[in-house]
Amino acid sequence: MVRQELVEEEKWISPERFNRVLAVYQVLPGPEAHELCVYFGMQARGRLGGLLAGLGFMLPGFVLMFALSWVYVTAGIHSPIFVAVFYGCKPAVVALIVRAVHRIGGHALTDRWLWGIGLSVGLASLAGVNFLVSLAAAGLAYALIKRRPPASLTVHAGWLLPLSLFALNTAPLAPSALALFGYGLRTGLLTFGGAYTAIPFLQFDAVVVGGWMTNAQFLDGLALSGILPAPLIIFSTFVGYLGGGALGAAALTAGVFLPAFAFTLIGHAYVERLVENTAAHTFLDGVAAGVVGLIAVTAIGLFREAVADFAGLVIFGLAVLAVYRWRSKSAVVGIMLGAGVLGFLLFPR
Repeated sequence: MVRQELVEEEKWISPERFNRVLAVYQVLPGPEAHELCVYFGMQARGRLGGLLAGLGFMLPGFVLMFALSWVYVTAGIHSPIFVAVFYGCKPAVVALIVRAVHRIGGHALTDRWLWGIGLSVGLASLAGVNFLVSLAAAGLAYALIKRRPPASLTVHAGWLLPLSLFALNTAPLAPSALALFGYGLRTGLLTFGGAYTAIPFLQFDAVVVGGWMTNAQFLDGLALSGILPAPLIIFSTFVGYLGGGALGAAALTAGVFLPAFAFTLIGHAYVERLVENTAAHTFLDGVAAGVVGLIAVTAIGLFREAVADFAGLVIFGLAVLAVYRWRSKSAVVGIMLGAGVLGFLLFPR
């Protein structure tokens, strides 16, 4: 949609320039569509234009998810209708994640070394290794395989080290707004290849360590984001709301989107130079492969939560078929709504 409006309809961005800018953001963490809006907004009206364009992209989804989170907390948990609808939506969410693993893996796992790295990071996650440690090792390993200078590897791995401050297994049951902002910031800095890559990081903080959500509630948040006209990453608002109410929702969302603003507003020129650095590129390729392994492991855990009986398995199978065959832009919304209807009809009473 961004390309159609700016390149084909408005014609104030050339196709070559658009492709070059897109290539920059595809190798960086964060939702590319949001980053493109910030970049082209800044091109039109400076940093204020970039800020306004970015807010215009994310705020409608934030407001809608905030409202749905309030409804979920105040009424949805106890409503039989909500329970039945989410019973169907949860297997569909897992089907979407499975498709995402396949799609992202197809781009990230381009040789046998990257396949091995993805598998190794997944096994390390199952063994309880902190994902920041395994992702840093993944990037360094692939860069070494490609024979990049060790000095440059140290520089490119260094950006992961400050994130370790947020990775300690001490997330409280009632996290502060500052802690939620930190979890969101780390997620925003590690989201490679699309919003689905944020899932294992937020699930780790909210479910595995923090315990302020269950896997079932986490799946509910993903289901809600799937039916909204907003980027999937907006499910972070739901996670923050359950962790810290209204302030928590705002804090976690701000943390997730801050890197997408900062990469462009603070130093897009530096970003473009980074993309030209081959050593940095190979390091990021290794990290991206590791993230695929993390998503796959998370998908397995969520599958066990979402598919508890034969009816759930049927909904999951139909959703998998739909996500691979339905090519429409409205496919995700249609699949989620259809799964919700099936859940309502098949929910055991």
